[in-house]
Amino acid sequence: MDVLRDAFTWLNDPLNWTGRNGVIALAGEHLRLSLIAVLLAAVVALPLGVWLGHRRSGGVLTVVLANTSRALPTFALLTIFASTGLFGSRATILAVAIFAVPPILANAFTGLMEVDPDVRDAARGMGMSGSRSLFLAELPLALPLIGAGLRTATTQVLATVPLAALVGGKSLGSIIVSGMALQKYGQVVAGALLVAALCLVIEGVLAAVQWLATPEPLRTRRRPRRTGTSPQPDDTPTRPDDRDRTVTPATA
Repeated sequence: MDVLRDAFTWLNDPLNWTGRNGVIALAGEHLRLSLIAVLLAAVVALPLGVWLGHRRSGGVLTVVLANTSRALPTFALLTIFASTGLFGSRATILAVAIFAVPPILANAFTGLMEVDPDVRDAARGMGMSGSRSLFLAELPLALPLIGAGLRTATTQVLATVPLAALVGGKSLGSIIVSGMALQKYGQVVAGALLVAALCLVIEGVLAAVQWLATPEPLRTRRRPRRTGTSPQPDDTPTRPDDRDRTVTPATA
């Protein structure tokens, strides 16, 4: 309890929120590193996942890339980068960007793969080219899974960026590392609470953005109609909503 009391005391001190090493400045740097890392991962993983899913091929490649990048510990990557002379923000961005690739790649690939083949056939029957079919018909239907992958990647990155403090970078992790060095464990807990709060806030914002970006027919769940106490014979069973599903490929 003393540690928690010290943590709230630290958080209630205005001096800890201002200045170059204050919470506000460190939170801004934390968000900047996270944004760059997610964008870098998306530039690599999103087009690859969409292209492979549209072609309905490359499942083995997707599994290998996703699982390999997932198996690389971020702290180990930071250590490797530091041993080669790469410190600070650049090392952190590269390490967490690699960590963000798997959910983006896997969800983009699976989202395109799960588009109903009848939709593709209908688009081609209307005279659409492959690219028009992709952008006008397939991608809108794959948006829920693609959005879920980006949300998962962003949350993972936000929770991992504090490691930047271990290689000379600045983030909310600097509060934790500084507290550990000074044996001020209330400050350590305060830093952890700030990281958790930031992750929750950004997760909520991204959930709202994903909901707005999802086509309206896909926002609501389909439920069976009921008359009295039993469903009619022609009712369609409820299909689980996969807007927030994050895919972890295990087999090709």
